[in-house]
Amino acid sequence: MAIILKSKEERERIRETGRIVAAVLAELRSAVRPGITTADLDRLAAEALQRYGAKSSSLGYHGYPGHLCTSVNDEVVHGIPGKRVLQEGDVISIDLAAHYQGWHADAAVTVGVGEISPELKRLLKVTEDALYRGIAAARAGNRLLDISRAIQQFVESAGFSLVRQYGGHGVGRSMHEDPQVLNYVEPGLPNPALRPGMVLAIEPMVNMGGKETRVLADRWTVVTADHSYSAHFEHTVAITEGDAEILTL
Repeated sequence: MAIILKSKEERERIRETGRIVAAVLAELRSAVRPGITTADLDRLAAEALQRYGAKSSSLGYHGYPGHLCTSVNDEVVHGIPGKRVLQEGDVISIDLAAHYQGWHADAAVTVGVGEISPELKRLLKVTEDALYRGIAAARAGNRLLDISRAIQQFVESAGFSLVRQYGGHGVGRSMHEDPQVLNYVEPGLPNPALRPGMVLAIEPMVNMGGKETRVLADRWTVVTADHSYSAHFEHTVAITEGDAEILTL
């Protein structure tokens, strides 16, 4: 595992990218409504990134065809934007990674389309709260699995499950760096100490039903095996001497 520590200046460069990611996500969040397509959201993201002089990190990544990932209802992550029309009561996870002047940042939100059920509102709240539990544990002197444990304990105590095959990651000159930031704990997982200068994307992916997932024929879209709904929230954070700093605000 080769964890790259970032200087204070380098972390500020990632924060510049993170502000762009946050601004574009805010635009997309406000655009979500019944009748819009996921391709419409991708086009809006492309236009907004261009305005800021940034580029999508995902477009072309291992052949991925979108500027962002749009995962609807039982889709967990990596949903490809296309003709799908959002309906009242859906939820959509919007995951955007961008790079600006050589530095990447990554964030995600899950948004209700129109009015959603109380059960789905609870799923979204628990997932977002779990993200902040993980961020609170991201302190120098703690270890990587302290983040994972904080997320897992909170989510499972709420009666939901955590996806096992996908998780967070380091961020910097590349969209994906070491270490992998899992959302669960089990014996034998790598558990490096958290040190100032580490920059991590923390991203719980929470299912209403079971934790099992499968990948669709497009080789990208991950769905829950039991077709239960899923939510996903993410921030890029920097480990400091004190509390973690969120770089995607």
